[in-house]
Parts: sequence; structure tokens; C-alpha cells
Amino acid sequence: MLHGMDDDALALLRLLDAGGASAPRRRLLERCGTPAQALAAGEHAWREAGLVGAQVRALGADTGATACVRDWLAKPGHRLIGWHDPDYPALLRRIQSPPLALFSAGDANLLWHPAVAVVGTRAPTAGGRDHAREFALAIARAGFAVCSGLAAGIDTAAHLAALAGDGATIAVLGSGVDVPYPRANAGLHRDIEARGLVVSEHPPGTAARREHFPARNRIIAGLALGTVVIEAAQRSGALITARLAADAGREVFAVPGSIRNPLARGCHRLIRDGATLVEAADEVTAALAPVAQSLADALRRRLQAPICDPAGASAVPVGAPRQDDPDYQRLWSAIGHDPSPMDQLLERTGLTTAELSSMLLVMELDGRIVLEHGRYYRKS
Repeated sequence: MLHGMDDDALALLRLLDAGGASAPRRRLLERCGTPAQALAAGEHAWREAGLVGAQVRALGADTGATACVRDWLAKPGHRLIGWHDPDYPALLRRIQSPPLALFSAGDANLLWHPAVAVVGTRAPTAGGRDHAREFALAIARAGFAVCSGLAAGIDTAAHLAALAGDGATIAVLGSGVDVPYPRANAGLHRDIEARGLVVSEHPPGTAARREHFPARNRIIAGLALGTVVIEAAQRSGALITARLAADAGREVFAVPGSIRNPLARGCHRLIRDGATLVEAADEVTAALAPVAQSLADALRRRLQAPICDPAGASAVPVGAPRQDDPDYQRLWSAIGHDPSPMDQLLERTGLTTAELSSMLLVMELDGRIVLEHGRYYRKS
């Protein structure tokens, strides 16, 4: 993690300011190692990585970090976590277009904590709000972080319930990390920063814009092991989050409602499209427990340190998946060098979605397979 304004932080901010497609800038970081080295590599290396003319010109013009960003990064608990950083969340690396960097305020360790996204409409019914509270409280008490977007309605109810249960919660913003939106949630924003985590891909001081929110949703989906949708109209940001979660190979859950409730139609559509119908939070946590344990096992192998499981129990013994495990062998045989979607792997292996998700997660974190555009293939 980057603290304050060291050379790498300044260089990373210049990479962010260059704008445009993020894939070439991620590629540049991967080739050069650090932001400072990427900046020092020069125009030839920048173009080789795929940066276009406007990006090259912007990267070559040192406008300097704004005073707002400098002041924000100097405060305790504020971080800038770049693509090159080992603390960049592993799950977020798996999505189709991961952010180049995250600004975070609060407990940045939550980026590696097993999380469940709870999302839905900004104008829920009284029953929908109650469901959001009940699900979020139970999910938080089961040891998962509750991830949402700080929006009015379902998001707000989910964050508040997680905090009320002394659980962890992550708010992903479509504005600068220091700009709560809506403004009515300024107090909740402060509480989450103090007791959970607020993150954004946008620099401090960035105003909320309509086009930021669909992009914000991909981060919500990417940080979570699964997404729960509670009340959503047919055209809804929550459905975008659910689609992005499915594209990333994550579980999607939908809470059904009355056929006379227009805010239930989005959830019913998700169920028709293959989302899991759930009536209680324990159905969500039970389905995600194997995947969460796989994340903990993979991280433990990397850190060689004990980690508690999502329910708060003591750590289980370290151990990579057995190479002679027939389920893993069946999955490995089903994954070729050509990309295969999740439904194809389910058909080839006969495994359940939960079993398959946990095994794929371990294989990817171990560097054996790659996920791109919702399809898996063996790493060369």
C-alpha cells in the first residue's frame, strides 16, 4: 500500500491522470514493476505497452498532484492501492476491466475479507427495506463483509444493518472517496470510514456523475464472492451489478417478491436467467462458505500465516488442493487452452456451482488458470 506522496504514489497519480483505456497502463505496470519505473521507462515503452497518443502526451506532462489529493493522502487511514501493489485485492483482479488503482479510507484489510454484495433499488418498499436489513445483518454476523454502493434505499439499509451488527461493511463510490453521494448519507459515509472501508477509483474531490455508477457497480461485483439483489426494477443498476457478478464467475442471488410489485420484476427476471432464489440469508452464506474458505486457504498459502474463516472460527490447516483429488483432476481436464464459460465447465464436470466456483478460485489464485470475459483457460 502507498502511504503519503512518495515517488510511486506521484507516478501512479500521473498514470491515473493519463486517462483512456486502463489495460495498456496495467500492462505497463506489469512490465516495469512499479509506477516510478513505468514513468521512467519513457515514451517508447509507453507506446509498446499500447498507450495511445493522448495518453503518452498526458503522461509526459507533469502537472503535479493536486493539493486536494496530497492533503487527502497525508491523513491517517487513507491509502492509494495500485495494480502493481501486492495488496491489490485478488478478487478484483479477476473482473473484465479492473481499476488501475483504488483510493481507500478506513480498514483497507477488508479488501481481502470475504464479502457479499447487497444491492437493490433506491426507492424500496417498506418490505424491501426490511429484507435488506435482515439479510445484511445476518450476512455480517456470519463473518462476511457487506459490500454496497452507499446509494439511497437498499444500499443504505444494508450498510446500516452491517454496522448495527458490529460487522464489516465496504462502500464503493461513484464519486471521489471523500465525496459522499447522496449528500444525505454524509453521516453514514463518516461511520463507514471509521468502522469499515470506503473505496473509489476516482481521486478525492471528484463529483458524482451519472456515467460513473455503472463502472462503480463492476467494483462492487468484483470485490464480492456473491451478489444478493433485493427489489430491482426491470431497468436497474442492481441488475447491472448482478450481470457483472455473473460475468466474473460469482454467485448471484435474488429475493423474490409479489407479482404485483414492479420492484420484484428485476429479481424474477434474474431467477429466470439462472440466479439462485433465496428466502433467507443463511442460504446465501451456506452457498458461499466453500468459496470463502478457498479464498482464505489460497491467501494463507501466500502469507504462510493463520487466518480465521468467515464465521470467525479458528484457522483450518494449510493445504493446497491435492493433485490426486478426482474432482480437481476432472475440472483440470475440462479446462483447456481455449476459453470455456462457467456453464460449459458445469456440464463437463458434473460439479455444483459452489464446488466449481471454489475450485476455480483456488486454481486462479495459484496461477494455474486465467479468467477473461467470464471464460476460463489454462495459463501458458
